[in-house]
Amino acid sequence: MDHRDAGPSAATPLYLQPDAPLDARVDDLVSRLTLEEKLSQLVHDSAEIERLGIPKYNWWNESLHGVARAGTATVFPQAIGLAATFSPERLHEVASAIADEGRAKHHEFVRQGDRGTYKGLTFWAPNVNLFRDPRWGRGHETYGEDPYLTSRLGVAYVRGLQGDDPRYLKAAATPKHFAVHSGPEADRHSFDSIVGPKDLRETYLPAFRACVVEGKAVSVMGAYNRVNGEPCCGSKTLLTDILRGEWGFDGYVVSDCGAIEDFHEHHRVTATAFESAAMALNNGCELNCGSMFRHLPEAMKAGLVSEETVTEAVRRLFKVRFRLGQFDPDERVPYASIPYEVVDSEEHRALNVQAARESIVLLKNENGLLPLSPGLRSIAVIGPNADDRDVLMGNYHGTASKPVTLVEGVRAAVSPATRVYYAKGCDLINKQGNDQITRGDRFLFSEAISAAERADAVVLCLGLSPRIEGEQGDAFNSEAAGDKVRLDLPSVQQKLMEELHALGKPIVLVLLNGSAVSVNWADEHIPAIVEAWYPGGEGGTAVADVLFGRHNPAGRLPVTFVRSLDDLPPFDDYAMKGRTYRYLEREPLYPFGYGLSYTSFAYSGLTLSAEAVEAGEPIEVGVTVTNAGGLAGDEVVQLYVERPDATVPVPRAELRGVSRIGLAPGESRTVTFALDAEALSIVGADGERRLEPGTFRVHVGGRQPDERSRALTGTETLAASFRVAGGPIRLAP
Repeated sequence: MDHRDAGPSAATPLYLQPDAPLDARVDDLVSRLTLEEKLSQLVHDSAEIERLGIPKYNWWNESLHGVARAGTATVFPQAIGLAATFSPERLHEVASAIADEGRAKHHEFVRQGDRGTYKGLTFWAPNVNLFRDPRWGRGHETYGEDPYLTSRLGVAYVRGLQGDDPRYLKAAATPKHFAVHSGPEADRHSFDSIVGPKDLRETYLPAFRACVVEGKAVSVMGAYNRVNGEPCCGSKTLLTDILRGEWGFDGYVVSDCGAIEDFHEHHRVTATAFESAAMALNNGCELNCGSMFRHLPEAMKAGLVSEETVTEAVRRLFKVRFRLGQFDPDERVPYASIPYEVVDSEEHRALNVQAARESIVLLKNENGLLPLSPGLRSIAVIGPNADDRDVLMGNYHGTASKPVTLVEGVRAAVSPATRVYYAKGCDLINKQGNDQITRGDRFLFSEAISAAERADAVVLCLGLSPRIEGEQGDAFNSEAAGDKVRLDLPSVQQKLMEELHALGKPIVLVLLNGSAVSVNWADEHIPAIVEAWYPGGEGGTAVADVLFGRHNPAGRLPVTFVRSLDDLPPFDDYAMKGRTYRYLEREPLYPFGYGLSYTSFAYSGLTLSAEAVEAGEPIEVGVTVTNAGGLAGDEVVQLYVERPDATVPVPRAELRGVSRIGLAPGESRTVTFALDAEALSIVGADGERRLEPGTFRVHVGGRQPDERSRALTGTETLAASFRVAGGPIRLAP
């Protein structure tokens, strides 16, 4: 707000005194509001209260991988690509840059008198739902399938976005969608996610807990679905007992948009709109994205909601607005001076290129086909994703001012003497929407074949698109309301790949997609495969840097690429048995944590700080990593814990440490991990987390300790065992 900092006086209300205690300021402001004014603040487009100098405020803004939907901004790789960096440090840097741009844009919008949607400082990100099933269309918004990795990345994002000032927030982060939410999209407004206590505490809640307890997120968004019968945005179990009671959350909860209406329209747990509004507010949802809280006067008239409950909700909301500096002079708020020129700046573009490079996963490189020589006589860039800007962006994105598609990236990377042929080759999907290949589907094949015949190498850009996988209503070419019904490439793309392969040319397959694809045929026949995800506005540059050796790839898969849907349980089954690398029962095509490099790394000197510890004592694991090849590169050091004598079913091995390090040829570095009681704990059938005495085995390497990863990489992991004595110890839930 544009208040003058003249210092406190008898005429200055307490809430406008910047040096007064925060809670006292909040209480003073809320005490001045009428009931009608309080109710006007509980919806996402909260009203202006002119008599108190409170401007209207729209709480809805998006920043999944960049400031979204409000014009030009740096568009970083989609969240699943950022997860593939396996680098919380990089994600923290990206989130901080996003917050800088959000701050700069917000203050400029306010200067222009624009306080509309997507213009505020309360961002509805990150999405820390677990990507438990590759059919889910929104999985590319997440950080993958592992609770530990998602937790580390989620905390890094929240801290980067909210900043480190002791008084003010740079922006407000909102981990979503709380909780147990990952499809099916078509049923999300009515679906009941049935989940047992063990899976709930072991898999679905840890990332939310980490974002709240460690990251200090000031808001949380509820999910559309029910969990064990309770609608998430009105769940006493989730919002009151767990979020506030167990985790000590003191921020506010916002409903997903339209979710409260679902209580009576689809879940049928209430009969009327005012009953739905009462259920949400009474159980801990303070802010309604939608219009159902406009029925709260009816609920109060019926005796279902007290004014005290309304007051406490308003208090929680205003506390965040005060921490954002909205009632202080700009000169008192350090983030208010971030210049507009930071938006889409050269510094942020460079960070974007680096993040995109680090997200790329090399899946196959037979006979060292990659990196290609930039001095090739000719190269053909072919495929429906080769010159498509949509596949750079993913969803929930801003406008990239200078997007670089893959073919543009290749053109910029090669020698001026190199001829670059481009052909689309085919459409993204079959014209009939099924496996039948029509004459119309083959219309572009001949141009692609002609280009490939004239090239020394082919870069084939296939995969999916946000038009195929995404949120219900957005992915308009999806066969299942945004979800997938198959994991193979669309058959027209598969056919094009087979016909190009028959030419005998060296082919590099570049996949652009946000979820696992079953490219079994390509794995058998195509010599080099690169996973590029939805790589952001600088995606073409980053991919070309990897293809031509200007960057040594080190990304790792944050999701398992299974061979077939037959390897998975039913989509609507939320039990974790048979899902993700932690409980998978069949050998995958490409495992979680897998990725190749242009160099090689050697591991040695695995050490434990003790061979036995008392329950509750930490243990340190150290290992020396050496770049044994001829190129500089990053290595993603991964630590997995195995519990061979656990008294309950546990993951066969579980990621519990990750460190991405850069090494020059011949350089060595010692990496140390600390394992505390939580890292060694298990979750029982009753949902209780505890540390049991017994034997623990750690595995450290550039991959997970499974046979498929061993076969693909030709590397070994190091292993050591230790014992924990005493206990068991019950840990905080």
